[in-house]
Amino acid sequence: MSPRLPHTEHTSRPWRIHELTPGFRVEDVWRYRTPGAGPDDFPVMLDALEALAGPANSGLAVRALFAARWKLGALLGWDKPKQSLGTRVRSLREVLPPDLPAAGDGHAVPGTPFKRLYILDDEYAMELANKTVHTVCHLGWVQADNGDYELRMAALVKPNGTFGRLYMACIKPFRYLIVYPQMTRQWERAWRDRHRLVPNAGNRTARH
Repeated sequence: MSPRLPHTEHTSRPWRIHELTPGFRVEDVWRYRTPGAGPDDFPVMLDALEALAGPANSGLAVRALFAARWKLGALLGWDKPKQSLGTRVRSLREVLPPDLPAAGDGHAVPGTPFKRLYILDDEYAMELANKTVHTVCHLGWVQADNGDYELRMAALVKPNGTFGRLYMACIKPFRYLIVYPQMTRQWERAWRDRHRLVPNAGNRTARH
């Protein structure tokens, strides 16, 4: 089975994120193998991912791409505070239903530009906004055909007008040829190395 999945693998599941993103489009859906994982291992996977989060733990090509992107964004003002969550766009944290409490303290996840939205037993969502796009990274914990559980990632986007749509079209080849293949290796390595990355990984059952 290819790591890249059809959009229906995300849209057909009863994720809570659907309630918050009616104006977003599904850009990418990806799977990450986690051999031997069970239904209660999602918190361990999330902690392992955070331990390896960010381009700094990626390959040279990905680090170069992100360095170029941050440099270009700094020069053109794409990532200024006035273009971010709470200024250019309203954060989805502000419209969470009462039974879906916000996760984290509103600061970016270490090593990434994303801010946490919520965390459930089988679902985790983060968001970011800049001049180009408002995007949500959604992670889900799904039982695969072989009985193991595995990680699914969906990128949900709301481009900022024509400029944002052109930007997304321009970076698409880089995502598929460089970023996602490297991310797959990095995230699957996080699961394999979970016992080294996450203290007491075998005893982690909740993460809110």
